[in-house]
Amino acid sequence: MEKLDLLVWTADGIDAAPSLLDLGARGLSVSTSARLDHAPLLMGRGPALFGLVELWVDSVDIWPAVVDRVPSDAYLVTESVPQPPPTPPVGERRAELTHLTWFPKPPRLTEDDFFHAWHVVHTPSSAALHPRRKGYVRDAVARPLTAHSPPVRAIVSEHFALEDYLDPARLFGGKEALERTMQELPSYADGAEISSCPVWQTVHLPRS
Repeated sequence: MEKLDLLVWTADGIDAAPSLLDLGARGLSVSTSARLDHAPLLMGRGPALFGLVELWVDSVDIWPAVVDRVPSDAYLVTESVPQPPPTPPVGERRAELTHLTWFPKPPRLTEDDFFHAWHVVHTPSSAALHPRRKGYVRDAVARPLTAHSPPVRAIVSEHFALEDYLDPARLFGGKEALERTMQELPSYADGAEISSCPVWQTVHLPRS
C-alpha cells in the first residue's frame, strides 16, 4: 500500500476530495484550512492553502485519475507516526486541531544530513517544544507526482487541543526548548522556505 499527499489550492478541489473513494482508496482523510483569527505559526504559503488530502492506495499508478478529480500538488510519501494521535470518529471532524507544515530539503544538505537532523535530532526535541501536543505524523516525500510542483520533502501534521493551540503559553514549552529549536532549524530546513497553517481533519475512510 502507498500513500499520496495532495496539497490543494482551491475550494472546488477540497469539495471533490470525498469522491476519491470511488477510485478504490484504502484510506482517505481530508483536512480543510481552519482560517482562524490570529492563528499562530501561519507561514509561507500557508494562508493560500485550502487543504491537505491523504490517500492510501494499492498502487501509485492511480495518481493521474486522482489529480484529475482533485487538482493539487501531489506527492508520493512514506509515513511515520512518532506520536499516534487520538482516533477520530469516521466521517466526523477530528476534535483536535491539526497544525500542518511542509518544507523542502535545503540544497546545501545531503540526504543523510537532512534526515538525521529532521528525524533523529528534531523529532525528539519537538516534544519539548510542544509539550501539550496530542499527535505527530511525519511524511517524507519520496517524489513529486505532478509537474511543476514545489520540491517539498517534508509534510508534517501535529495535533493539538484548540485551546492549547491558540495560547502561546500552552502551545510552546519553555525558553530552552524554543532556543534549541531555533539552533536545530538550519540543520534540516530554511525558515524562509517553511509553510504552515492550521487545518481541521476528517477521516472519510480509515486505512485498511
